[in-house]
Amino acid sequence: MPDFIRGDIRLAYEIHGSGQPVLLIAPGGLRSERGMWRNSPLDPVALLSPHFQVVAMDQRNAGASSGPIEADHTWDTYTEDQLALMSHLGHEKFAVVGMCIGGPYILNLLKIAPERVTASVVMQTIGRDNNYQEFLDMFNGWSESLQALDPQRFSGHLLEPMRARMLENDLTFMCMTEVDVHALSGPMLILDGNDTYHPASSSERLAALQPQAQRIDRWKQEPDLQLATEVFQTFLQQHSAVAS
Repeated sequence: MPDFIRGDIRLAYEIHGSGQPVLLIAPGGLRSERGMWRNSPLDPVALLSPHFQVVAMDQRNAGASSGPIEADHTWDTYTEDQLALMSHLGHEKFAVVGMCIGGPYILNLLKIAPERVTASVVMQTIGRDNNYQEFLDMFNGWSESLQALDPQRFSGHLLEPMRARMLENDLTFMCMTEVDVHALSGPMLILDGNDTYHPASSSERLAALQPQAQRIDRWKQEPDLQLATEVFQTFLQQHSAVAS
């Protein structure tokens, strides 16, 4: 399993298959790591690796990845990690598939580096719908696990400002305003969520703000899963990057 080391940041990743590059951003909230894909009804590692070069990564301080936490860290911190990894691998342009927290991560990639993302698949994005405290509780649980590992390195006076910057807001997708989301462009496929952390209303709102996007509202069980799988594969074959 290779690592990409950039200063004091270590990003663990795996490459499956060959061809045009697709970055995978796994579910799991701030614990987003490659193994989480095994819990998804639609596993992009298995589905895409016969046709694409699939890059599955662990986000900073998740799985086998590690890095510092600073009080001024934001969504941009993770976006910079993702872009740096793909640059390290020689991929100037790439498609991206993300689930759960992958929704805001993808939106931020599209905002910061729209010229690099050729297509995106947003699977059951997180979003606001009477669940403000649930996201704070999620962050606090992650924070407590880090502090148990290294109380000095992951101190509360660094993590609390980070939580405020990332989650203590009323933004639908937490990382940016709806005006910013509406300004994004590029091919997008949306697969709806349907639970507390991934409310259907957030997928519906994303589709309204990105009217050019394709959307699948039911996809987790057969026969919907087979149809969604076909749409998913066809979408990426049509829009993925030409490898640089």
